[in-house]
Amino acid sequence: MLKERVITASILLVLFLLALFFLPDAGWAVLVIVMVMQGASEWSRLAKFGGNNANLFWWLALVMMLGLVWFDSYYTPEQQTLLHVLVYALSAVLWLAVVPTWLMVGWKVERPVLMALVGWTVLIPTGLAMMDLRGDHPMWLLGMMGLVWMADIAAYFAGRKFGKNKLAPSISPGKTWEGVAGAILGVAAYVLVAWSFSEFSYKLLPVLLVASWCWVGLAVFGDLFESAIKRQAGVKDSGALLPGHGGLLDRIDALTSTLPLAALALLLPHLS
Repeated sequence: MLKERVITASILLVLFLLALFFLPDAGWAVLVIVMVMQGASEWSRLAKFGGNNANLFWWLALVMMLGLVWFDSYYTPEQQTLLHVLVYALSAVLWLAVVPTWLMVGWKVERPVLMALVGWTVLIPTGLAMMDLRGDHPMWLLGMMGLVWMADIAAYFAGRKFGKNKLAPSISPGKTWEGVAGAILGVAAYVLVAWSFSEFSYKLLPVLLVASWCWVGLAVFGDLFESAIKRQAGVKDSGALLPGHGGLLDRIDALTSTLPLAALALLLPHLS
């Protein structure tokens, strides 16, 4: 199982890096939209949408993504920034207020309209963030995704080796506090290495470390939230797209809670 996961992850990483650095902007936008639509298909399954509801959810997600691309093509950078900040603000409300409450209370939401709204708020800002962060410079997006991947890898191995104290047994029995500690140490090492190759001053290092640990918390929320949705749906994985990994949402769950807020943090200083 681990071998299959590693092989799949290695192939995906190579393909992702090729797309990230060599695809033109239009090609990258198409790739991101395809990923969002795959996520929408998997969310429809988790939300148990019927045929008509699933189709409506999928098509409206596509309209939203195309609408954002069209808006960016016809409006000024200032207007684009305002709209993008509003989209990311919705994501921030979801991940900083709604999801923590959802997980603590243990909500079982089965209303299609509410599940659709949540699904769009999970997927659309993530897709937009992948375009915005890559648009500034591919290394911004790669750096943020690398941080989340490091947290995930460190948590996995620390949890397997030392895991004893369950983080949220009613939601995801396999996750432990030792795994979280491993993620914190892993991203600290990641930040130290990245900082050593950067031009940032020594005084900024503590800020970067604290920010990275906050990102670990957000990644945990994303991971636990998808686990809660899967448990409610009665499935182990969101899909079977990726051998050894499950569906696309199983791989990007922590990115959905981190990338939009990273993009928001970068855009806010430019909001006039």
